[in-house]
Amino acid sequence: LLTDKREAFTRTVRDEYERLREQQAARSSDRPLLTIEEARRHKPVFDYAPEKPAFLGIRSYDDFPLARIEPFIDWQPFFQTWELRGRFPQILEDARAKELYDDARRLLHEIIEKRLLKARAVYGIWPAHRDGDDIALANTTLHTLRQQQETTTGQNFALADFIAPANDYIGGFAVTAGLGVDELVARFQRDHDDYNSIMTKALADRLAEALAEKLHRDVRVEWYAPDENLTPEELVAEKYRGIRPAPGYPACPDHTEKRALFDLLGAEKLGIELTESFAMNPPASVSGLYFAHPESRYFAVGKLGRDQVTEYATRKDMPLAEIERWLGPNLAYEPEADAVASGSRR
Repeated sequence: LLTDKREAFTRTVRDEYERLREQQAARSSDRPLLTIEEARRHKPVFDYAPEKPAFLGIRSYDDFPLARIEPFIDWQPFFQTWELRGRFPQILEDARAKELYDDARRLLHEIIEKRLLKARAVYGIWPAHRDGDDIALANTTLHTLRQQQETTTGQNFALADFIAPANDYIGGFAVTAGLGVDELVARFQRDHDDYNSIMTKALADRLAEALAEKLHRDVRVEWYAPDENLTPEELVAEKYRGIRPAPGYPACPDHTEKRALFDLLGAEKLGIELTESFAMNPPASVSGLYFAHPESRYFAVGKLGRDQVTEYATRKDMPLAEIERWLGPNLAYEPEADAVASGSRR
């Protein structure tokens, strides 16, 4: 029964995401695509004086106490995993949601008390400056992409816009709460307990996201927001200053940028690995960048022209075909047809 439910849930999510992709494509297809030169003429200009962090370098936590992470859990996505819709905590008025939540809390309490899962974290803050559409650090470069379609605001963003031309800083992090998940899942599966097997994975995901939330708060307080005092609800609503975008998400759709981030952090020393597809293992892991800029915001890069993608491949010193493969959903052109028409392909 649970297998059928899981398969039905997977189909529902897949169909819903396909519908959303089609809707987004329909909306974005009506917006004209600018040349990359035109898009750069519409980049935002900020009057920004960076604050120097009290700490520069890397810090890591080999065994972050789960009890300190628990208060930062956002339960809303947990219920969505089980196909239950509604706002937390109001959703607990539903008997099914209340029973699920009680079961989750019991298992979470056991996990914390018996230390059945292990959480690790690493973060770093480094001097940085903007270099065109990229972010230059002492020993590496983080590459970013710029919106090329016309926007309703008249501004075309790239993440590099949130870094000053000189004397600025950028942070990065990687966390996991998935160490021990396989062993705990195997224990439940030996008992034919699919319910708690699925519950374990869902709780590990929530703990990883909660650790990312707590670590970001601690970094903000230490770096540029010493007086921040937000409630858990305000944290979930992202009422704080700054952002933590992740490679592979709308503002930075290139998954391969995780490689540079992981090398900066030495994240693999903590047992967090990147697969060939740049997914993180254990799956209950989160990584991203820290931007302190008071005007920093999340945005979707959207559709990209061949002019920017070709230049981007050159900046990253990667074959154009490989970059096009990673940026496939964002391309505003057909790679093969366009390559034949242009008579060249890097």
